[in-house]
Amino acid sequence: MKCPHCNQKRSRVVDTRESGDGIRRRRQCISCGQRFTTYEQISTSVHIIKSDGRREPFDRIKLLNGIRISCAKRPIAMSELEGLANQIEEYVHSAGKAEIPSSEIGNMVLDGLKQIDPVAYIRFATVYMDLPDLEAVRAELDRLMGRN
Repeated sequence: MKCPHCNQKRSRVVDTRESGDGIRRRRQCISCGQRFTTYEQISTSVHIIKSDGRREPFDRIKLLNGIRISCAKRPIAMSELEGLANQIEEYVHSAGKAEIPSSEIGNMVLDGLKQIDPVAYIRFATVYMDLPDLEAVRAELDRLMGRN
């Protein structure tokens, strides 16, 4: 940590306190004796590995928008969609992994939508599973309804 007064790198910690979601430290520069404050936050950035190999940060809003689109014009309370997004976000941050495949998240969305609304499930599955034609959609419908 550089001193903002003299740009020297050596300082000592005078006081440490928890501050909201981080740590506040009062420091004193060894060279000039001036005091300054630093704030430290724990970064829990989780990246999603897309099917084409790209990596992007987990985005709860993007997840919720995808769920919302599949549930458009369905009699589903927004609280249920928020609950599903919260459940997935909690898993992502508590998994202890720096990277998670998008397929893992997609499968969690499918499992959640299957419980909430079968029509929303099929809408999401059509895009997520890249169902190419009506036969593939029919096969997924049959599987959903237990008619294998």
